[in-house]
Amino acid sequence: MQRLLVALLAAFDAAIAAAVGLVVLLAPLTLLWTLSFGVTADWGALWPLTGTLWQFGHGVPLDVDVSADVLRATGIAPAAAAFTLSVTPLAFLLFTLLFAARSGGRAARAGAWLLGSLSGAATFGVIALGVALTAQLGAARVPLVLAVLLPTAVYLVGAVAGAVRSAWEDGDGGLLDRVHDVIDSWGDWGPVPSASVRGAAFAVVGMTAVSAVAVAILTATRGSEVVALFQAARVDALGAGVITLGHLAYLPTIIVWAASWLAGPGFAVGVGTAVSPAGTQLGVVPGIPVLGLLPESTSIWMLIVIIVPIGVGAFAGWAVRSRLVWEGTPLGTAPRAAIAAGIGVLTAAVAAVAALLAGGSMGPGRLAEAGPAVLPFALALGGEVLLGAAILLLSPRHRDELAEERTDRWIAEMSASDLHGDGPSASAVRPVQGDPFPTVTAPVDDFRLPRRDPGDPLD
Repeated sequence: MQRLLVALLAAFDAAIAAAVGLVVLLAPLTLLWTLSFGVTADWGALWPLTGTLWQFGHGVPLDVDVSADVLRATGIAPAAAAFTLSVTPLAFLLFTLLFAARSGGRAARAGAWLLGSLSGAATFGVIALGVALTAQLGAARVPLVLAVLLPTAVYLVGAVAGAVRSAWEDGDGGLLDRVHDVIDSWGDWGPVPSASVRGAAFAVVGMTAVSAVAVAILTATRGSEVVALFQAARVDALGAGVITLGHLAYLPTIIVWAASWLAGPGFAVGVGTAVSPAGTQLGVVPGIPVLGLLPESTSIWMLIVIIVPIGVGAFAGWAVRSRLVWEGTPLGTAPRAAIAAGIGVLTAAVAAVAALLAGGSMGPGRLAEAGPAVLPFALALGGEVLLGAAILLLSPRHRDELAEERTDRWIAEMSASDLHGDGPSASAVRPVQGDPFPTVTAPVDDFRLPRRDPGDPLD
């Protein structure tokens, strides 16, 4: 009965996640519809537009085909009538991912993490299928298979990640416990997988934070350019509000672009363009207000910003090493090198997925190429984080850390000698005649200081 209840609650969580994402889109669109067309407007297109944007927010590309009437009314060239949009507004995807991770964690604490994750993902997939079948626009089409698989995959990844994290720490009495036992049997190599994942999490969160700060600094310094583009758009207050909401949905995407700039490869805003610390090459860019943050020019000396990802990697290495010291887990050079390599590889994998979602096509013609390139961004960020983590993880150990390790080793040796009866305990307790309490003494010859490691730099 408990497993059935966990499955039902996980399915309910998935339904809430999908409903919230759809309502967040439906509510402002309903207000826009009412203010623009009145209560007598054709409401039949509102749900298809909402569902299509929800799918787009989960990474599903849109194939846009502008009708001939719209081309004549707007003066758009016929060559720009058909194009693809694939630069994802990552705010919707991140919401689903985090909500699913929270649900997976609850299922793990209830003792049925796999069942809960699969139940939630299946429910989310059914909802995605319903949206794909009922929300179809003539001007913006989505592939049916991707419209179902991609939202479901996002929810499944989030749920499994949250569940495994919780079950790995608390135990699940099943598969993860057996895997945990096998890894623990590796000896000094046992802490490597968990430490690598923990370090990569620190690196990803740290890189996201510094990239967000960089976007904030650009907004403060180049805010006038953004305002000028808003004014050039000649939109009313309602239009400005819609554009602002769109910018907020794309804020995580902009942060990924900023992270690629800090890592060195930069990003593109059109075919043949490049925005990177080494130089900026821009042609004619669309009048989207957020693009006013793009620097007009850069110098080769700006490559010094790559010290930021290296510093993030050093922070991740310091956090992992501090945790290992606190847990009393001394590791040799090879396991620590493996942890640094794991942090770099996992960070590169996250960067590759982020670049894949934050890049692609953002319009017709030259705009068919935008965002960071997947391979350069992943290799650059992974290598820089690896360098920073290796500096902290492979540096000589502090004298306090060495002293604590020697003390622990001495205590272990004394305990082992006590068990064999050949240490101080063999003659330490000597009862005195008539004394109900034994007097504890220890011969001076039996006292031993902790053995020193010849390589300890304490002299």
